[in-house]
Amino acid sequence: MRTSIRRLVPALGALVFAGAMIPSALAQCGMPAKLAKPAAWQPQMGGAQVLRTGYEEDGMSIVGMWHVTFTAKTSNGKDIPDTVIDDALAVWHPDKTEIMNSMRPPQDGNFCLGVWEQIGKSKYYLNHFPWFANQFPNDTNNGIGTPVGPTHITETVTVGPDCDHFSGTFTLDAYDTTGKIILQSFTGVLSADRVTTKTTVPDLL
Repeated sequence: MRTSIRRLVPALGALVFAGAMIPSALAQCGMPAKLAKPAAWQPQMGGAQVLRTGYEEDGMSIVGMWHVTFTAKTSNGKDIPDTVIDDALAVWHPDKTEIMNSMRPPQDGNFCLGVWEQIGKSKYYLNHFPWFANQFPNDTNNGIGTPVGPTHITETVTVGPDCDHFSGTFTLDAYDTTGKIILQSFTGVLSADRVTTKTTVPDLL
């Protein structure tokens, strides 16, 4: 009987250790607990080995839906008063793609796409393209602006410790239809709040 108990001790110890690893792994922000598989164990040579199988540390903190405000500080290389140039909803996906619904008239093109990568702890870089569109409605009386070329937006942002806010900087270059001439450029700062199941319309306005 005593011999059987001694044989069980290593396996029971491994189970306790593996279980203790789970809470800390699931504490990473932005990682749904039901999707995470943070640790596993398997007997090996009479003992147990913990295998890390979860996401990279902090890698998913940017994933989710955000309310983003873009504030320009320069225009075509010259300082300007702080000017909000977009108020958008953006979704950052775990496959490292992103989609943004810009506060532009829909007929002028208000959806655009990007890809992102993590460049540091809680820090991310976005490469984003509004792909051809129209200028804001002009005097043609049809409500649709003159066709313009694509725009290139880059963002470098850092997610806050609470994982519900991020802030950073952006650049925006708007091109002609040939993609060779920059018609307008902005640089500035951006800030964002996470959109959750409890967010309401007044929260976004």
